[in-house]
Amino acid sequence: MFKLKENNTNVPTELIAGLTTFLTMAYIIIVNPIILKDAGVPFEQVFSATIIATVIGTLWMALAANYPIAIAPGMGLNAYFAYSVVGTHNISYQTAFAAVFVAGIIFIILSLTPFRKILIEAIPENLKHGITAGIGLFIAFIGMRMSGMIVAHPSNLVALGDLHSFGVILTLIGLAVTLILMALRVPGALFLGMIVTGLIAYFTGQLSFEQSILDKPTLPEGLLVANPISAIVDVVQHSLYAVVFSFLLVTIFDTTGTMIGVAEQAGLMKGNTMPRVRQALLADSVATSVGSMFGTSPTSAYVESTAGVAAGGRTGLTTVTVSILFIIAAFFGPLVSAVSGIPAITSPALIIVGSLMMGAIAKIEWGELDEAFPAFLIILSMPLTSSIATGIALGFISYPILKIVTGKWKVVHPLVYIFAVLFLYQLVFLPH
Repeated sequence: MFKLKENNTNVPTELIAGLTTFLTMAYIIIVNPIILKDAGVPFEQVFSATIIATVIGTLWMALAANYPIAIAPGMGLNAYFAYSVVGTHNISYQTAFAAVFVAGIIFIILSLTPFRKILIEAIPENLKHGITAGIGLFIAFIGMRMSGMIVAHPSNLVALGDLHSFGVILTLIGLAVTLILMALRVPGALFLGMIVTGLIAYFTGQLSFEQSILDKPTLPEGLLVANPISAIVDVVQHSLYAVVFSFLLVTIFDTTGTMIGVAEQAGLMKGNTMPRVRQALLADSVATSVGSMFGTSPTSAYVESTAGVAAGGRTGLTTVTVSILFIIAAFFGPLVSAVSGIPAITSPALIIVGSLMMGAIAKIEWGELDEAFPAFLIILSMPLTSSIATGIALGFISYPILKIVTGKWKVVHPLVYIFAVLFLYQLVFLPH
C-alpha cells in the first residue's frame, strides 16, 4: 500500500521516523490549548480538538497522498486567532471558529481545483530553494530558542543564553550524541538521541511523572460549529471577510511552502511538480474545517515532519504512525505534557534537521541578483519574523519587481503577479 520498496525504505525505518516526527511536534498538544485558552476556549476542548484535527489531516495525508508530512494546528495561526481575531475584533471564539470553518470550506474548494497544483508549479525554482533553506534556518532557530541556547536581548533582540543552565547543557549533550550517531550512520540516530537525552533528564530529576499519566479526553462544549449556514451568517454579520481572507492566504502559502520544503528534502519532488499533490493539499483543508468544528485554529503541514524525513521516513506509513501516536496521546495528556516540557529532548533534532535543509542554498543561482535576492529575503525573514508565510510573502513581492525592472517580466507566471499584489495588500492593510 505504501510502496516501501519503491521509496527505498522499510517498516522499521518508517516507524522510527513516525515516532521521531511525533516527538518533535508533540508540543502542539499542550501549546495550542494554552494559547487558545487566552481567547476563552476551555483547555480540555482545545486539547481534544487539536488531536482530532491532527489525526484526520495526518491520516488523510498518509492514506490518500502517501507522504510523510504531518498535519496539525499551525503555530502563529493560533496566536493570530487568539490575540488578533478574538482580541482585536471583540468577537466570541465561537464566531471566530465560524470564520475558520468558512476559510476551510473555501480552502477545500480551491484544493479540489487545479489552482494549488498550478501554484506549486508556478513558484520559481530559486524561491522553492529559498523556502526550503528558510524553513531549515527557522526550525533550527526554534530549536535553539526552545532550549535556551538563544535568549531575548533588549538591545540586540537575541543573545547567547546561559551555557551553565542544565537545559542548555542537556541540549548540547543531546546534540553531541545525535551528531556522533549520525556521523557513524546509525539508523534512527535522531530518535536514539532523543532517547538518550530523555534518560539523562529522567535520572537527573528534570523529567518526572508526579501526576497520573492517564486522563480521558473530553469535549466539554461539544461541537462549536455544527451548521455551515450559521457559520456563513456569522461571518457576514460581523463582516469578517478580511479575517477569512487572512486565514485563507496564510494557510495556503504556509502549508504549500512547508510541503514543498519537506517533499524536496525527502526527494519526493518530480522536477517542478509534486506527485499526488491534490490529495496532499486536501489534507490540511479538510483538517482545518473539521478542527474548527471541534474547537481549534487552522491546521497546516508541519515543518517538524522534516525530523521524520531525516530519520528515513519516505511514505504514508510514517504519518500513519504519527496519527496512531496522537490517538494514544489523547489518553496520556499528563505524560505527553511532561516530555514536551523538556525542550532539550527535541531541540537537538530541530537544530540538526535545520542544518540538513540549509543544503538547498547551494542550488540558488547566486550569480543572478533578480533570482538570488528574493530567495535570500525568504531565508532571512522566516526566522526573523517567526513566520513561514511572511518569508514567502516578501519573496513573492520582490521577485516580480526585480524581473520587471530587468526587463524579464515575461518569464514570471501570472499567478506570481497576482499573489504579489495580494501579499502586498495583506502586509500593508490587514492586521497581523
